[in-house]
Amino acid sequence: MTIVPNEQNKSQALAQDKVQNSASKNTEAKSNPDGEPTKRNRQTVLCAKENPSDQAAESNLRPKALHEYIGQEKLKEWLTVSIKAAKARGEALDHVLFYGPPGLGKTTLARVIANEMGARIYTTSAPALERPRDILGLVHQLQQNDVLFIDEIHRLSRIAEELLYPALEDFVIDLNAGKGASTRTMRLPLPKFTLIGATTKAGSIANALRDRFGFICRLDFYAPNELGKIIARSAALMNLSLADSAIQLIAARARGTPRIANRLIRLVRDFAQYKGHTNLTAELAEEALNIYQVDQLGLDHTDRKLLEILIDQYGGGPVGLETLSATLGEDSATVEEVCEPFLIQQGFLQRTARGRVATPLAYKHLNRELAGTELSLFSYLNNEENTSD
Repeated sequence: MTIVPNEQNKSQALAQDKVQNSASKNTEAKSNPDGEPTKRNRQTVLCAKENPSDQAAESNLRPKALHEYIGQEKLKEWLTVSIKAAKARGEALDHVLFYGPPGLGKTTLARVIANEMGARIYTTSAPALERPRDILGLVHQLQQNDVLFIDEIHRLSRIAEELLYPALEDFVIDLNAGKGASTRTMRLPLPKFTLIGATTKAGSIANALRDRFGFICRLDFYAPNELGKIIARSAALMNLSLADSAIQLIAARARGTPRIANRLIRLVRDFAQYKGHTNLTAELAEEALNIYQVDQLGLDHTDRKLLEILIDQYGGGPVGLETLSATLGEDSATVEEVCEPFLIQQGFLQRTARGRVATPLAYKHLNRELAGTELSLFSYLNNEENTSD
């Protein structure tokens, strides 16, 4: 989606919206020829990827300035210093790359930077920039100190990257005119602008592109107290009466991700309205989240089912990925990219050279008894993995 603050550019923004939406549909079609939703992009209550309902609901919840942005304190300190220095010199901010898991606020930070700089922001995504004319049309409308935000920048095509190199480094763009022996290269100057890239896969970005960013910043998961502040702020903006105990309960189940926290608020609000309540208490919030199968540590039905299969059917492991995915009824890419990361981060699962292993924490969470042989096997595999490292 392309967002341009100025009213006069609304038609231009709508045109770019169509380009991006078309590219997104083409990408989904390529990933699944049958036209069915791709499993790796499954939308659940706890999925951190943005869906249409998130876009509609969060537009009024996003902070507009750095002092309103909660969390990522060190990153905010860096940005505050750099933005004030750039404004004092009357120059554009250095190019910025944000990376980290989805739902942590990369797009929001890009808009905050534009607001702090008093500049316009043009937002697009890498899959929408397929041809050279897409890049040319985008940079041609930029003015001095504008901000260009490219989401999923790791998916830029080679052609788009090569066109961006001189634009980022020298603020020029090279065009080829003519064919064959009469081919000429024209170099067009560009106003100094700031490129902000966002990605969930920093390792997939070419080194030549990564080196052209002045700031490379990682966004980390949020602590429960930070999520609590975000939930309280969102509830106030949504005119909800949310008890402090309910705030803490939602924060504990939001997986350290503001997008999931805001989604859980909406689900609790809908449940309260269905029940005819105006005050959202902890008891009401817990009842609502239990209905949506979100437990006290932020695991959903699929997460628990994976751990139950691993413990009950395979004695806690080790189990190969293909075997585990076949038993779970999901493809291996879904298990590896969607289910496992959070379980590994929270210490419920370990990947070893011999396969997946459930940890003692997983046994405790599922109220399973950990036998001495299973504990010995886990310790042996864990020590073997550390030795090989």
